[in-house]
Amino acid sequence: MHMATSGAAFWTSPDWDEHERVELVHDRASGLTAIIALHSTHCGPGAGGTRFWHYADPAAAMTDALRLSRGMSYKNAMAGLPMGGGKAVVLLDKNRSKTAEMLAAFGDAVEALGGKYVTAEDVGASEADMVAISERTQHVCGLPVADGAAGGDPGPFTAQGIYLGICAAVEHKLGKGSVNGVHVALQGCGSVGSGVARLLAADGAKLTVADIDPKRAEALASEVEGKAVAADAIMTTPCDVFSPNALGAILNAEGIAGLDCAIVAGGANNQLAKHGDGEALAARDILYAPDYVINAGGIINVSLEYLCRREMRECTAGQVQELISHIPRRLHEIWQESATSGEGAHIVADRMAQKLIGRG
Repeated sequence: MHMATSGAAFWTSPDWDEHERVELVHDRASGLTAIIALHSTHCGPGAGGTRFWHYADPAAAMTDALRLSRGMSYKNAMAGLPMGGGKAVVLLDKNRSKTAEMLAAFGDAVEALGGKYVTAEDVGASEADMVAISERTQHVCGLPVADGAAGGDPGPFTAQGIYLGICAAVEHKLGKGSVNGVHVALQGCGSVGSGVARLLAADGAKLTVADIDPKRAEALASEVEGKAVAADAIMTTPCDVFSPNALGAILNAEGIAGLDCAIVAGGANNQLAKHGDGEALAARDILYAPDYVINAGGIINVSLEYLCRREMRECTAGQVQELISHIPRRLHEIWQESATSGEGAHIVADRMAQKLIGRG
């Protein structure tokens, strides 16, 4: 095991989970500072995106790397992918400066890991960034692909999985075989959130939406014939389904107490602020779709792209859709065991994932 960091011992933090490898990468010439965290390679190379972000407190960057890499281990295992879990964070300055030299240096750092980590697009990154990184390493996915092929923009595939997961939750909790007439309060109108909204609207769902950019929320509401509300009002909106598709850690004591819904099902990562917050949801009899299960569509897409490119075989978007179609089945398994055992869905899902990565 190789570990390097500056400052406090990160392996004593609550987000440390016996990670296999955590590296601090610094390249003086380009100014790159990055953290690459590999949580588990039990199922295959650690796959997960790179987040380009300015952190006022660098310790928050380590927290992100540790927490998100563990989430990727669970996500990839529960999606049935032959991939482990990893994540990278590139620490940007206040101006969020990102140069070609930094991307090249980061690509070199990924390459130096010899295939143990496969990177992809995340917050603050673009498809063009992935192309630049791919000039220095082959261990990258989310590259432009031909129409009909696996890979490319993961957003629509993530949205598809979330939509299917919401339908599964509505069936399980409300006993309805359709979302027609079901009221969904959707937080976040970015590429994933807006994709989920359009799919739900096409099936006749009633939508209330919100975003930190009110104009974006108004535009989406108009498109899907829904209603836009202020960003700070969406979590307390009376609805059937609350669908968080923006920031993580929103399901804290205060947020959960304000919910007026039967179901929480959305694509934001790390929705539970603390593990115990899952119990608070269960105590309120709110059905929870574990985030790393429902939002796996994007990583399914880019992982197939990577695997097929490595194995020099063709993979189609249809094959991606086939794997995404298994998300509802996995959710039903979690909810059924939760009902039988009396444990929260988050505990059941974590136990399933840990078993799959050899830690059960």
